[in-house]
Amino acid sequence: MIRVAAVGDIHLGPGSAGMLRPAFDTLGDCADLLLLAGDLTRHGTPEEARVVAREVSGLPVPVVAVLGNHDYQSDQQDLVAAELAAEGVRVLEGEGVVLDVGGTRVGVAGTKGFCGGFAGRSASEFGEPEMKAFIRYTRACADGLDRALRELRADGCELRIALTHFSPVSDTLAGEPLEIYPFLGSYLLAEAVDEAGADLAVHGHAHSGTEHGMTAGGVRVRNVAMPVIDRAFALYHLAVPPV
Repeated sequence: MIRVAAVGDIHLGPGSAGMLRPAFDTLGDCADLLLLAGDLTRHGTPEEARVVAREVSGLPVPVVAVLGNHDYQSDQQDLVAAELAAEGVRVLEGEGVVLDVGGTRVGVAGTKGFCGGFAGRSASEFGEPEMKAFIRYTRACADGLDRALRELRADGCELRIALTHFSPVSDTLAGEPLEIYPFLGSYLLAEAVDEAGADLAVHGHAHSGTEHGMTAGGVRVRNVAMPVIDRAFALYHLAVPPV
């Protein structure tokens, strides 16, 4: 059994240093890896990212992250990612990482993702150049996730996890105003998960949403935004498939 700890939308800054470290220090007893589902900072500055990096530095489990919209706010997302990487966090965008967990190859594919909406109520790549660019960016994120998941399968991973900030399904948005659903995620992410295959999909972003959802193809989806899970991290268990 693989134990996955996950949290998103922690929004750390200089005033919150040390807030999560006591809980994270327990991960060695209860989890095999920690996933961070974006919006790790408040305004996407390197100074804030340094606080996050210290919070997860030297943990007894590997830490894998994607960035969120807050982490892009100051147009310094590369520096944010670099601060995290300097403390051993693997920050993904359209790529995957393979972790050896007690002899089981666990693959994590990640992208921030983007907006667009869900089946029947989604934006399309039509009209003004701005609208086309909007959806092309969403599609590029989903394509990156699809490609990363397929590469992990080709690498022989027994378990694969899709990690995003924006939601792949509307299920986990229940509680959010319907008017903002298109800005909380895109069905294209779910299509990537279903077509490439995954055992679990984890996201954040929807602070007023709900934890549990599922893709049309039957993949479990979990919204781990801290305001939703109301704790330092949620734990999920994945059964290792028989050889």
